[in-house]
Amino acid sequence: MKRFYVLLFIAIAVAALIGVAMAEHTGYVLISYQSFRFESSLWAALGLLLLVWLLVVVVRGLIGLLTTSGGLVNPWSRRNRRRRVQMAVSQGQMDLAEGRWASAQRHLQRAAEADPQPLLYYLGAARAANEQGRYEECDTLLERALQRQPQAELAIALSHAQLQQDRGDTDGALVTLTAMHERHPHNPQVLRQLQRLHQVRGDWSALIRLMPELRKDKVLPPAELAELERRAWGQNLSLAPWREGEGAQATGLAALDQAWKALSSAQRQEPALVLAYAEQLRRLGAEAQAEEVLRAALKRGYDSHLARLYGLVRGADNSRQLQAAEGWLKAHADDPSLLLTLGRICLQGRLWGKARDYLESSLRLQPNPETCAELARLLAQLGETERSNQLFQQGLGMLDERLLARPLPALSRA
Repeated sequence: MKRFYVLLFIAIAVAALIGVAMAEHTGYVLISYQSFRFESSLWAALGLLLLVWLLVVVVRGLIGLLTTSGGLVNPWSRRNRRRRVQMAVSQGQMDLAEGRWASAQRHLQRAAEADPQPLLYYLGAARAANEQGRYEECDTLLERALQRQPQAELAIALSHAQLQQDRGDTDGALVTLTAMHERHPHNPQVLRQLQRLHQVRGDWSALIRLMPELRKDKVLPPAELAELERRAWGQNLSLAPWREGEGAQATGLAALDQAWKALSSAQRQEPALVLAYAEQLRRLGAEAQAEEVLRAALKRGYDSHLARLYGLVRGADNSRQLQAAEGWLKAHADDPSLLLTLGRICLQGRLWGKARDYLESSLRLQPNPETCAELARLLAQLGETERSNQLFQQGLGMLDERLLARPLPALSRA
C-alpha cells in the first residue's frame, strides 16, 4: 500500500512538472515537405506520436489474436498438424505395447510420414505389421525407413533380421545378418543376434566358428561364453556322426573322431564333452572304445555322470572294467550312480549276488527308475516275481508321479 502511494505521489509530481513546462514553454514543431506543411506545438506533436504508437500496438495485438485463433480453428494449420502427430505417436506406442497391432500400425505409420526423424515409428509400425502376418507391408515399411534415414541402415537391418526370425524365416534372417556382419564385423549386436540365430537353427558348427569373434569383442560375459562354448562343442559332437546322412557306420565314426580331434587338449578333458563323445561312441556300437575313453577320464577326475555312463558300455574285459569301477568306490561309496554302474557291470559278468547288493545299495541311497528296473529284471530272473513286480511298479511311479496322482476314469460296464 505504501508503495502505491509513493508511485501516485511521483506520478502527480511528474504531471505537475509537465504542466508547468507546457505553460512556460509551449515549443514549436514545423514539418514541411514539398507542398505538405505541418505546424504544431511541441506538446501536441508528442501527444500525436504517443497516439500513433498506441494504435500500432493495438493493431499488432489484434493481428496476433486473429492468427492464433485461426491456427486453433484451422485443421490444416501447423499447430494442429503437430498436435495430431503427437496424438498418433502416443496412441501408436500404447497400442504397440498392448498388442493392438492394426491400430498401432495405422497410428505409427501416420506419425512416421509426418515426422522428420521417423525411424522409431517405422520400426514400430513394421513390427505391428509383422505380428499381423502382413510380411510384405512390414518389409515395405522398413524399406521406406531406409529411404528416409539411410544412415540408420544397421539399426533397420537388425530389426528386419529379428522380425524375419519371429516369423520363422531363419534363412532370410541369416542372409540379413551375414550381410551386416560383413559390413560391421565387430558390432556387438550383430554378433549377438548371429549367435542366437545359430542356436535357434541348431547350427553348432557355425556357432563354433563364431566363437573367436564373440570372445575377441567381449560380446558375452566370460562365464556365459564358456558355458555356451561347452554346449556348442557338445552338440557338435552329438551331431557329427549323423551329418553325412545314412552312410556306413565307419563314416559316422570317422566324422565323430574328426570332431573330437578338433577340440583342444583342455576341452578333451572336460567331463561334459567326454560324456558327449562317449555317448556317441556307444550309439555307433564302439562300446569298447567308449569304455576306454570313460575309464581314462574318470582316472583323471571323478564325475558322477561319467560313472553312470560307464555302466552302460561293455568293455573288452569285464573283469578289468569291474576292477576299475570298484577302485572308484573306495572314495565315492555314497554315489548312487556308481553303485548302479557296479550293479550293471556285475550283471554283464553274471555275478548275480554282487549285482543285487550293489543295486539295492544304490536304491537305498537314491530311489531311481533305472535302478528299480535293473533290480526288478535281476529278481525276475532269480524267480522272485512278487518283489520284481513291486519294483517295476515303484519305478513306473517315479517316472511320472503326476500321472498316478490323477484318478483313473471309471470303467463303463456294458
